[in-house]
Order: sequence, then C-alpha cells, then structure tokens
Amino acid sequence: QLRLVESGGGLMQPGESLTLSCAGPGSTFGDYAIGWFRQAPGKEREGVSCISSSGDTTNYADSVKGRFTISRVNVKNTVYLQMNNLKPEDTAVYYCAAINVYSCRGWTGYVGSWGRGTQVTVSS
Repeated sequence: QLRLVESGGGLMQPGESLTLSCAGPGSTFGDYAIGWFRQAPGKEREGVSCISSSGDTTNYADSVKGRFTISRVNVKNTVYLQMNNLKPEDTAVYYCAAINVYSCRGWTGYVGSWGRGTQVTVSS
C-alpha cells in the first residue's frame, strides 16, 4: 500500500501562511486521490481537503474553504496543502491519507494508508 510522509508543520501566528507537504514515493502515487485530515486534542478528526488522482477536482471542509488550497505534482510524488490566513482553530496534527477512489466524492469513507502527521500550531 502507498506509504505517505507529511512535513512542513510548525508554530505560526494568526494571519500567516504555511504549506504542508505529503510525499508518497513509488510509481503508483498518481493512482490515488489524496486527502488531508486534522485532529486537535479534545476534538473529533476532521476531513480538511481532498484532491483527485489527476488533480482535476478538489474539495474542502467549510471551515477552511477560501483559505486552504490543495494541489499535487505527480511527477514529484507530492501533494501540498497551502494554508493561508491561519487561525488559532487551525491548530491540530495534520495527516495525509491515500484514498481508495480516483475522485474525492465521499472520500472520508475510502481511507487507505496514513502518514504519521505533522503538528501545526497557530498562536499569538
């Protein structure tokens, strides 16, 4: 199964921007839709965003819509999550996951492999 590694987390101030990366070495990376989840202590896991295998379709949680952008460069075996105008409520561990469908429709129900997560903290 596809292995994924997240990177790019850190401590940010409100209003700043940060880009997370999800790397998936291997020739099959382009066969998977990729999703981002996040989870903060005391809160339920939230599906943040998904991008289809080809990158032609995306979706976003209402909580991040208009601020976050997901993209992928399959020749680099990497998916990105650009996070703009960060808010304290964005603080969480962010995980990427391989999705066992090509598109993102109903993607949270088709999660395959996971990365280990990267911490994003937004605080003044």
